[in-house]
Amino acid sequence: MAWRGVLPVYPSVSGHQGKYAMREIVNAILYQNRTGCQWEFLPHDMPPPGAVKYYFYLWRDEGTDQDVHDLLRWQLREKRKRLADPGLVVLDTRSVHASVGFPATTTGRDAAKKVPGRKRCLAVDVLGLVIDCGVLPASAHENTAGITLLDGVAGQCDTVKKALADQGFKKKVVEHGRHVGIDVEIVERYPDDKGFVPQAKRWIVEQTNGILMFYRRLVRDYEHRPASSRSRVLWAMTSVMSRRLTGATIASWRTA
Repeated sequence: MAWRGVLPVYPSVSGHQGKYAMREIVNAILYQNRTGCQWEFLPHDMPPPGAVKYYFYLWRDEGTDQDVHDLLRWQLREKRKRLADPGLVVLDTRSVHASVGFPATTTGRDAAKKVPGRKRCLAVDVLGLVIDCGVLPASAHENTAGITLLDGVAGQCDTVKKALADQGFKKKVVEHGRHVGIDVEIVERYPDDKGFVPQAKRWIVEQTNGILMFYRRLVRDYEHRPASSRSRVLWAMTSVMSRRLTGATIASWRTA
């Protein structure tokens, strides 16, 4: 893949380039994301858990996971005959349960959905590709999530001029959108609709949330730091986009 040259090389003082190939480190991260296993349960034919964990956190802090993700997103959009950066995004949130022993400062309870844990916030384009992702306590209001996403989108893509959001996002998000140069439209639900009814363009973010649920590490939030949770989403989408670019397939863990 074209992202190979993006991964930095970390030579030691003696000039040694490292014992493990960076591609094998990436394979281990993607494997863990898909299967949801603990660090210690990585297969023995992969680099040791300590090495994989080291690079996962290093790339998270250096922003390398974001660089790899963005490069693939640009390539996939261009393959679909679109500009590298979008002009429209769709905003949404999903509350997920958190594992035990998490810091109280980074978790909460979603009063509406009755979910204790964290709130995963996504801004996606019309292809369902993630433009920005944020992770907040589940108790955070939708306005806080919307403002966080708008700031992230505006900081990454100056081409975005319009955002679609559901009725959970309120007036503050619309006003903040004007401040950052993004027109936020609240998509109203038809009064006669019952149950889940897909809404034009806005449904694509629901599809992306569904795709992320195939990655078992994301079914529940197992990361102590929200930054690690965000990195997990980026690596999951890196896997999705790599397969779309190459035409490869992957077995579902739901298959017997």
